Amino acid sequence: MSGSRIASRITGVSAHVAEHAMTVEQVEARVIASSEGFTPPTGVLGRLTGVRSIHHAGPDTQASDLAAAAATRTLSSLGLEATDVDLLVFASASQDLVEPATSHIVADRIGARCPVMDVKNACNSWLNGVQVAEALIGTGRHERVLVVSGEMPSRAARWDVRDVAQFVESVPGYTMSDAGAAAVVERAGAGARGEIVHRWFGAESRHWSVGQLPGGGTRHPRDLDKTFFVMDGARLRQAFDSVDVEEIHRALKADGLGVEDFVAVAVHQVAMPYLDVFAERLGLRRDLVVETLPDHGNCASVTLPLQWQQIEQRRLAQPGDPVLLVGLAGGISVGTMAVRW
Repeated sequence: MSGSRIASRITGVSAHVAEHAMTVEQVEARVIASSEGFTPPTGVLGRLTGVRSIHHAGPDTQASDLAAAAATRTLSSLGLEATDVDLLVFASASQDLVEPATSHIVADRIGARCPVMDVKNACNSWLNGVQVAEALIGTGRHERVLVVSGEMPSRAARWDVRDVAQFVESVPGYTMSDAGAAAVVERAGAGARGEIVHRWFGAESRHWSVGQLPGGGTRHPRDLDKTFFVMDGARLRQAFDSVDVEEIHRALKADGLGVEDFVAVAVHQVAMPYLDVFAERLGLRRDLVVETLPDHGNCASVTLPLQWQQIEQRRLAQPGDPVLLVGLAGGISVGTMAVRW
């Protein structure tokens, strides 16, 4: 990293899952109750994914509400007001509206008076939001950026299922949770706690069609049947297997790091069996990987800040320890970021 670049640190991360918990057995029961003549195999969701429970927000809750709640909590924990922030980034797969940017709604909710923008890249949205914040701080353009996320995948779950094929392609929607997160990224001196000491991002975009939420864009602007998650699980696994993990190792090495250096690792999680496979491919000590999927489901881009919060609450890292964040997202996108705890 150039010596002229301004260092950034992540501070005050907070995350929360929505209030209504559902076991996967309750999820399966809802599919049965909503479908005519289709019954999924008992316990199939748990067996496929390792998820035990998920969380849904109420019908009146919006993605911006979850983000604003997390933002208020984070700012309060740091003794800051919304007016102390000079950029707000809403970084999420979910959004309140196609237009305007959901960041405007969050800013209005919390009383921020700064520029805003949305950053969207599936489950890597929050990590990319931090990337954008660090880059803008590095140029001297901003000093303190609030990065927020509000995920509402429950609105895209298909409950009325006609057959096995439709159920299989809809499975991801049944194991995802509504959640919110926020973090402050700010200018810092080299060596500060929370300093970002590594970042790398890659993509295998030829796999973009593997998982989709097709509705609402120019391809399917008004087709209600396209407003549900669809995913080919087998192709998704193949797509992530195509990621060259050696690129990650080379990027870490360029910043003087190796996977053996980290005391805790946050990894985006879709299914426990694949988490085991990916950790082995990357050479991560499995006991250092923070697990959130079984009890909280797939929280989309809130997964990494939720795991950050658990590292903090469980004291899995001490001041100065290196902690690794690994983002995996539809598209296909991969990203790594390391911080000095």
